[in-house]
Amino acid sequence: MTDKVRASVVVSGKVQGVFFRAETKKAAARHGVFGWVKNNSDGTVEAIFEGDEDDVKAVIEWCRQGPPRSRVKDVTVIYEDYSGKFKDFDIAY
Repeated sequence: MTDKVRASVVVSGKVQGVFFRAETKKAAARHGVFGWVKNNSDGTVEAIFEGDEDDVKAVIEWCRQGPPRSRVKDVTVIYEDYSGKFKDFDIAY
């Protein structure tokens, strides 16, 4: 059994206006990861991912590449205490 983890992620680069949030939601769904993703006013994309450690890491790895039109410069990951409060994955506004 793998551990449940929570990761707070901030992605910088050309990550807005390139379907980053929608594609992140699809990646999370493929891996059974819950949480949310949103655009920040500084041009970054922020997300919370919760789920099995391997699945969360897979979605983070996907974020390092992003969708075809994105140009990811940096991905900051901070692991936090797993909450288990998410039942799906949302695009936040």
